[in-house]
Amino acid sequence: MCRVVDLQQAVLAKNDACAHTLREDLAARGTALVNLLSSPGSGKTALLERELTLARSRKIPVAALTADLATENDAVRLARSQVPVKQVLTDGLCHLEAEMLGGHLHGWLPADTRLLFIENVGNLVCPASYDLGETLRVVLASVTEGEDKPLKYPTAFGLAHLVVVTKTDIADAVAFDEAEFRANVERINPGVEVVLTSARGGTGDGVLLDRALAARDGAPVHIPVMTRKSHHVHDAEDGRAHEAGDAPDGEHTHAPGEHGGHPHPTGSDTVASSRS
Repeated sequence: MCRVVDLQQAVLAKNDACAHTLREDLAARGTALVNLLSSPGSGKTALLERELTLARSRKIPVAALTADLATENDAVRLARSQVPVKQVLTDGLCHLEAEMLGGHLHGWLPADTRLLFIENVGNLVCPASYDLGETLRVVLASVTEGEDKPLKYPTAFGLAHLVVVTKTDIADAVAFDEAEFRANVERINPGVEVVLTSARGGTGDGVLLDRALAARDGAPVHIPVMTRKSHHVHDAEDGRAHEAGDAPDGEHTHAPGEHGGHPHPTGSDTVASSRS
């Protein structure tokens, strides 16, 4: 067991180092990275498409990279916003890692990009432990997923700088208890902002974009209690993003070559982009 823990810590330490370098490289070019995490089917692609379209209408240079185990469906949808979009196919890998992400960004990311949105693999376990060099980590949950979602996935919600609730146009139909959800989020991550959105109804349009721009321009970012307790906190004094650090007991990380007994691939990618 100790060898497994040591290996996990080594993998996370290597990822943290890569994330730190990527964060510095992006900051030097004036780009903020926004890492979006959620379960499959939460509606994050629909929300992101609206935010990218809004950014383009405001003439804000943005780009998006979306990761999936298979298909290019999300990239095709996001490309309708007419901003640069790239699809990464992980071929079974359950999360993105900083070194992998840096390789996919090299030579592709437009020089004038102010915001880079990363739509992580649909999964609230593995991606939660891997810092990608983000300025803002956003966790999304739809009203259909239940009010106890934050309690079931404490690392994902506990390390979030912002929590977004999606599909609020059907909240009444599924008897979503907003007060209970907010209480559970507060229990895991005291003080984090919870935003209500509906890609179909237009509720919360532009809030994610505004929060991302504010973080990019130096506004203080919420510092989760879980981050403060981690040995991997960095730049906490000025409110910048954390190093994700270790997963708490009860959640797991994957070392390379240990996901489902198969080697972790580096992922293939395709690009679907258009510029105004």
